Amino acid sequence: MKISNTIKITKLLALLFISTLTFTACSDDHDDDHDHEEELITTVNYTLTDGSNEIILTFSDPDGEGGNDGTYTVSSALTASTTYTGEIELLNESESPAEDITDEIREEDDEHEFFYSSSVSGIAINKTDTDEDGNPVGIETTLTTGTAGSGTITIILKHEPTKPNNNIAADAGGSTDVEVTFNIEVQ
Repeated sequence: MKISNTIKITKLLALLFISTLTFTACSDDHDDDHDHEEELITTVNYTLTDGSNEIILTFSDPDGEGGNDGTYTVSSALTASTTYTGEIELLNESESPAEDITDEIREEDDEHEFFYSSSVSGIAINKTDTDEDGNPVGIETTLTTGTAGSGTITIILKHEPTKPNNNIAADAGGSTDVEVTFNIEVQ
C-alpha cells in the first residue's frame, strides 16, 4: 500500500511540474520596454540637399566596433549662406541585404534622439521631426551655413535620453548608440 501511494504522489508531482512548465512556456508575458541587444550600426549616412546639390557625410565601419578603424568621407564642401534639408540613415551592412536601422529608430522614436553640434561658426542644425509626444527626434533636419570656414560636425544618437531636454547630448542622459565626427568645409 505504501508503494501504491508513493507512485500516486510521484505521478501527481510530475503532472504538477509539467503543468507549471507548460504555463510558463506559453506565458504571454512580453516585455515592451525594448530590453534588447543594441543593434550593430556599421554605416552612418547624413545626406544634405539644397534643391540641386547633394552632399553626403558617410561613416563606414564594415567590421563593427573593435576591428579596423572606420572611415569618414564627405562628398564635397558645403556652400556658404545656404539652407540644406538633411536626413540621416543608419545601416547594418554586415548583413545581406543591409538592415536599415533607421526604421527601428522611427518605430521607437520616443526612446531615441539625435544630437548635432558643429565647431564651424554660423552653422545651425535644427531637428524637424518629432516623436508622438512632440519631442524632437533628429532623423530629419535643416542645416544652415553662415560664412566660409572649416571645422567639424558631430552627430550623436542617444538611446532613452531624457525628453524633453536642452538639446545638449551630454545633458540628455541615456546611452550613446552612435557618435561620429566629420571634418567639413564651408566655401
